[in-house]
Amino acid sequence: MTDLAIIGCRQLVTLASPNGPRSGPAMRSLAIIADGALHIREGHIVAAGPRSEIERALPADTEIVDAGGRIVLPGFIDAHTHPVFGGNRAGEFERRLEGATYAEIAASGGGIRSTVRSTREASGDELLAAGRRYADWFLSGGTTTIEAKSGYGLSLDAEVKILKTIRQLNAGARLRYVPTFLGAHEVPDEYRVRIRDYVDLVIHEMLPRVAEENLAEYCDVFCEPSVFSVEQARSILRAAQALGLGLRVHADQFSADYGSLLAAELHAATADHLESSTPAALAALHAAGVQPVLLPASVYHLGGTRYPAARVMIDLGLPVVLATDFNPGSSPTASMPMVLSLAATQMKLTPAEAIAAATINAAHSLGRGEEIGSLEPGKLADFALHDCDDYRELSYFFGRDTAHSVYLAGRCVYRRASPATAL
Repeated sequence: MTDLAIIGCRQLVTLASPNGPRSGPAMRSLAIIADGALHIREGHIVAAGPRSEIERALPADTEIVDAGGRIVLPGFIDAHTHPVFGGNRAGEFERRLEGATYAEIAASGGGIRSTVRSTREASGDELLAAGRRYADWFLSGGTTTIEAKSGYGLSLDAEVKILKTIRQLNAGARLRYVPTFLGAHEVPDEYRVRIRDYVDLVIHEMLPRVAEENLAEYCDVFCEPSVFSVEQARSILRAAQALGLGLRVHADQFSADYGSLLAAELHAATADHLESSTPAALAALHAAGVQPVLLPASVYHLGGTRYPAARVMIDLGLPVVLATDFNPGSSPTASMPMVLSLAATQMKLTPAEAIAAATINAAHSLGRGEEIGSLEPGKLADFALHDCDDYRELSYFFGRDTAHSVYLAGRCVYRRASPATAL
């Protein structure tokens, strides 16, 4: 395989650092190389450094790609998404604008359960086609890896169908998928008056099938009083842990310290949302080594004003992660640049902190910190060329996806189409 070199990088944002996720002041250190270059061989980074040094060491037959003065970053790692579902909920969006609350819509049979009905009705081919469409959305923002949750099936067959679709999408080798089983996302209509039976179904039928067929790396539970109680969530997560799955928790989205303390108790990999967490819960997460995954686009889309206390988390030393929460109801966006902007304007992260949260910290939250998340020798060459002069523009100019081209393991998997020539 011919070597590849990326030259002409106005800023090569490497995030090179000692092992482990970034926390505290270290989140502001991006290890930027001006006029930088990358040398890539067989999908891995050989060297990252000043252009003059890299060019001197290149083999004669190296393929050269000129970044054209763009900035080059590690591919974004979106550590909380729901990318496989049927239909959408644009109608419910309109209802909310007319005054209905998220809870009222859910109580009337809408919300997650509405998407469950559409997803159950969709064929595997239909879900695969939709998933491929959404993959392009992620890539256009410079994302190369996503954590992909099930959770819109809520039956054994439908959950397996979603996870097998995620496996097919991953086999397409355009976007990396890290699968998570979220059978405990909501209680399906047929189990509304017998929740305990549904929890038993998740534990005794769904989880063993998922583990037997190696369909997921993690198990997640939506732990809220109106969905799954702490006791129910604990039972599901312990069963998943016994089967060798890692743990993630939808925690404290609406209720203070409801799921976060359980995440700390079980030493989950992440606690996600955390809009309602108190300092005591955040301290417990820190002590237990649980990474917070913050989802500001969800707060924004629901019209909320209570964003996670990101500055408190960073001051405590928590290695914060940012993600889109891409889903059809509360956060229909796959744009990490938009999330960086929300993190800056609504949670007061600096542009550098936001980038660290969306790359190296996210990689560690998925157990892939040794492979991706920074541009260092030995790591996979997952990166994007962004149409920016400075990394701070990613969160400054909001509402635009900036990726010019995206590479996965040194192979170009996305290139933005050139604008049509005016007649």
